[in-house]
Amino acid sequence: MSFLTINHLQHIYFTEKSATVALENINLSIEEGEFISFLGPSGCGKTTLLSIIAGLIKPVEGSVSITGKTISKPDSDIGYMLQQDYLFPWKTIEENVTLGLKVIGENTKEKKEKTLALLKDLGLESVGKQYPHQLSGGMRQRAALVRTLASNPKILLLDEPFSALDYQTKLKLEDLVVQTLKDFNKTALLVTHDIGEAIAMSDRVFVFSRRPGTIMRTYVIPNELREITPFHARQHPLFSTLFQQIWKELEQLESEGNN
Repeated sequence: MSFLTINHLQHIYFTEKSATVALENINLSIEEGEFISFLGPSGCGKTTLLSIIAGLIKPVEGSVSITGKTISKPDSDIGYMLQQDYLFPWKTIEENVTLGLKVIGENTKEKKEKTLALLKDLGLESVGKQYPHQLSGGMRQRAALVRTLASNPKILLLDEPFSALDYQTKLKLEDLVVQTLKDFNKTALLVTHDIGEAIAMSDRVFVFSRRPGTIMRTYVIPNELREITPFHARQHPLFSTLFQQIWKELEQLESEGNN
């Protein structure tokens, strides 16, 4: 049995006057510890798929299960990290990252100590008593990652978490996130518009068609790239070759949509 299984998923957005098919016949099997990226044109349903996996949206057809358990509502097994960090400005960083533990009723001394240790591991040990406005964008996203990992979810959903950051900070966070998730053997699904980011961080990349979103192609990232950091993967000759292949495919999808 796969860790995450998506069977015959379809979703339609209804209004009084129309019905728009967002996703059509999505089938996926993802193993524990894999890092997966979703690429595709804007509006192809990538974020809708994440929301369904998170239990925030009920699909019209199909199912999502994690280790055999069907997901139909938000679950503590699933962590969700967004483009905005959504840290509460009136709470300290320590209070922000342990908030999830309080929400799920697991704010024990042991869990809190583990969370604060993770804060240290991600280079934030000196900012625990500070407030979000005192931190840089990259530091805030690291804090958001700690908050997401604090409840020890089985899977992380990442919806363009680096897109608002400057390029240098983004590259540093790519390395940090990938290494952290490997250390904790976490499964991750990333929605991104950045081809390079998808290649550098992932084990597999799924390319979506235009709406209605279907999976057109799967790229398995070569071991030569997966075994090095995202930063170094970007400098590998195989990176450029794969980038061009995916770029051309996405360009073709865009041109088809404009005709």
